[in-house]
Amino acid sequence: MTRPPGTPGGGPGGPGGPGGLGIGIGWRPEISGFVGGLPGLGFTEVIAESVHLGHPPRDLLALRDRGVRIVPHGVRLSLGGAEPVAPERVAHLAACAEALGAPLVSEHVAFVRAGGIEAGHLLPVPRTRASLDVLTANIRRTQDGLPVPLAVEPIAALFEWPDAEYDEGAFLTELLERTGALLLLDVANVYANARNRGEDPAALLDRLPLERVAYCHVAGGAERGGRYHDTHTAPVPRAVLDLVGELCARRRPPGLLLERDGRYPPAAELRAELDAIAAAAGMDPVTAPGPAAGAA
Repeated sequence: MTRPPGTPGGGPGGPGGPGGLGIGIGWRPEISGFVGGLPGLGFTEVIAESVHLGHPPRDLLALRDRGVRIVPHGVRLSLGGAEPVAPERVAHLAACAEALGAPLVSEHVAFVRAGGIEAGHLLPVPRTRASLDVLTANIRRTQDGLPVPLAVEPIAALFEWPDAEYDEGAFLTELLERTGALLLLDVANVYANARNRGEDPAALLDRLPLERVAYCHVAGGAERGGRYHDTHTAPVPRAVLDLVGELCARRRPPGLLLERDGRYPPAAELRAELDAIAAAAGMDPVTAPGPAAGAA
């Protein structure tokens, strides 16, 4: 259905890549009216498992028909699990891409199930050669069933497995070299992981394969129990916006997308967050007065 396993889909702006996406925000039913009212919206992202292919949300189809690029974002493939990815889950992701005219799809460098038990959370994989072998096999199986390129997202991890054989940058670099996948870089996750490990987030950026970035997530979080949690329910903090600027000084990504999952603020506050991300990246704002954030 697609290119041979492991064959690169091209760089983010090259053949098979998404090109310039601009500024976006994740599509959620609770803020669909707000998202649809952004005249300069470059792209959006929808949780793939929330899309019923027999009855896709009309607001989402309207964005597609308007020319806004839509990226299906999977959360349940379990690419880092020891079991092979389920073919029916890959097929759903592929069908979402085709129905929504997606330029690419994305998933996580994580596992969510083992022995048939669903964790309900994205769990970190050990940074070992054995884990790389598992991820490589599952990513290639997924790529074989997709009509578009795949970008993989490193998660924000509250713990790390012992006996790591790679640091995060080297692990991701080898994974992308093996598979030809693109990188969905979550700037908030970079901040969270570096902060929780007592490292410099900008130094972690310098160890990542930024030339493979397809697009980026930006989100807010909260400090709890001495750890920084990537909650998606708080405003983007200044430190994460500063890190967006650090990233763009090194290599501007094709797109930056605001993630918000719950505790949705008034429309004016969401517009201000999008404007702040655009300003940090040196991009044009996408906002204009529109419907309330909770409008359907």
